[in-house]
Amino acid sequence: MKTNNNISIKYVSVAGMIAALYVALTALSALFGLSSGAIQVRISEALCVLPIYTTAAIPGLTIGCLIANIIVGGTVFDIIFGTLATLIGALLAYAIRRFKYFAFIPTVLANMIIVPAVIILSGGGGWLMFPYFALTVGLGEIIACGVLGDLLVWYFEKHPSVQTVIFNGIKVKNK
Repeated sequence: MKTNNNISIKYVSVAGMIAALYVALTALSALFGLSSGAIQVRISEALCVLPIYTTAAIPGLTIGCLIANIIVGGTVFDIIFGTLATLIGALLAYAIRRFKYFAFIPTVLANMIIVPAVIILSGGGGWLMFPYFALTVGLGEIIACGVLGDLLVWYFEKHPSVQTVIFNGIKVKNK
């Protein structure tokens, strides 16, 4: 019994840490005007590769994105569907966790499909702008998730002891 409680406490703690870090990094991006809109590079999106190391990242990223979208003044569409894009990306990153350096791709694709619609529904242009928004959001996601996220993966792979410290021993076993 005590072991299960310790695992759940660790799980919730790691999820909360990831959520808080996502919010803080999004706020940092917002200082430079990069957290929302057609051109966005949320530094926090680098964390979207974390489901390859722990399932606690899935609720952590989702809750962090929800809170961040509320804090940075997202519209109701952004709060709901932007958060959904992050959840989809996190779930699919977990699903392809064996291919660590490709874990960023689901988040990039989910955001390229969902966020342009959010921008349009929020009054940022007509549907003819969808390809442009998909391109600009996609490029920002490639920078944040692809480049910064893969640097994070590379660091964790070179320093496995850091994984243990950060994730409190609730690592995902890649079979």
